[in-house]
Amino acid sequence: MSHVAHLQELHGLPAHDFPEPGADRELPEAGAVAWRLAVDPYGDSSEEKFGELWDRFLDSVDLTAVRALVVGQWGEPYDDDSSGVVQRLVDARDRLTSLRAVFVGDLEREEAEISWIEQSDVTPVLEAYPLLEEFGIRGGTGLRFPAVRHRHLRTLRFEAGGLPGEVVRGVAASELPALEHLDMWLGVEEYEGDASVADLAPILSGGRFPALRHLGLRNSEIQDEIAAAVAAAPVVAQLTSLGLSLGVLTDEGATALLGGQPLTHLTRLDLHHNFVTEPVSERIRAALEPSGVEVDLSEPGETWEDDGVVHRFTAVAE
Repeated sequence: MSHVAHLQELHGLPAHDFPEPGADRELPEAGAVAWRLAVDPYGDSSEEKFGELWDRFLDSVDLTAVRALVVGQWGEPYDDDSSGVVQRLVDARDRLTSLRAVFVGDLEREEAEISWIEQSDVTPVLEAYPLLEEFGIRGGTGLRFPAVRHRHLRTLRFEAGGLPGEVVRGVAASELPALEHLDMWLGVEEYEGDASVADLAPILSGGRFPALRHLGLRNSEIQDEIAAAVAAAPVVAQLTSLGLSLGVLTDEGATALLGGQPLTHLTRLDLHHNFVTEPVSERIRAALEPSGVEVDLSEPGETWEDDGVVHRFTAVAE
């Protein structure tokens, strides 16, 4: 299955495409939807550019009521980075006074591979919107996230085929006292996903984000190492759900989880897309499901063997 698709909702609001120029249809109430703004850079010369779309949106919608924005394709994904999008959001901060959720990079595979999405320093959005509660980014190429302070952010999500270690360290050094949901697709080194378990240490220690209830450390080629670190991580005691899915999790990492601290207080353990054998999967279910933990071990990963070497892959890379 494809793990990279257009968002259907954001901040509890259904995603709604802002219409093309000249479209004769009534717009929904500004605060009733998550507005999706995207252009087609491969259309003919008369196609609208993102700056034109953005200006038309600002002139057409009650900006004081807009609660959520989803930014899709803004130009050639491998040529134009997201800095222009970030700057437009910053410039509109005095008009988008009710904005509480932003997602930048809502492209699916037919539009661009995830590694083609050129990002930038996205933290100015957080600085411009001190009341923002939810922030999501797709694409790790060129992404920067220096440490920030933000009092109201509750959800932070990164989807990448490779999340730079510098970004992970920036998140780990940030002050986010309200953060409840942190999800990071760490990816593979080939696509800049060079974060290590040591980079995650401040998060795993449990002292960095006191409100954290969901932690997702996913889509990693070092998923076994991460699972072993999580098995002894103090942060787990404060969680209600844990996600270690989409990566190269084998019996080694799964067994480390089983041998670590109790996980029976969780409501959900997400391990889907994995390389765990059925006997070990059954041990996990037997240890957790009687306590009411929802365990997802679906989507066994496919291996590839070459000259006796077994290759395993994350769900999302290029």
